[in-house]
Amino acid sequence: MADVPDAETVETEDEYIHVRFRDPDRYDEIRTPDWAEDPAESVSEGSEVRTGKVEGEDDWEVTSVLIEKHVGEEKAEEQAREIVEKIES
Repeated sequence: MADVPDAETVETEDEYIHVRFRDPDRYDEIRTPDWAEDPAESVSEGSEVRTGKVEGEDDWEVTSVLIEKHVGEEKAEEQAREIVEKIES
């Protein structure tokens, strides 16, 4: 199984809790891909996954996961980690 990074930050913003796993500055491009919707929704309804293209490479990694605010920060971090495990395993 993939080695899922620890969450760097967990912040509540507007309607989402933003769980960041990797520094967005290391990426050339960041997207919210449609293909990530199914694994994200299977763990937490309404969640979104942001991925980044590693600078100078063809690889994409999960940079952060947005979980609906009503879940609470502690549970959001758990759910975000589970989503990253599904995507990166």
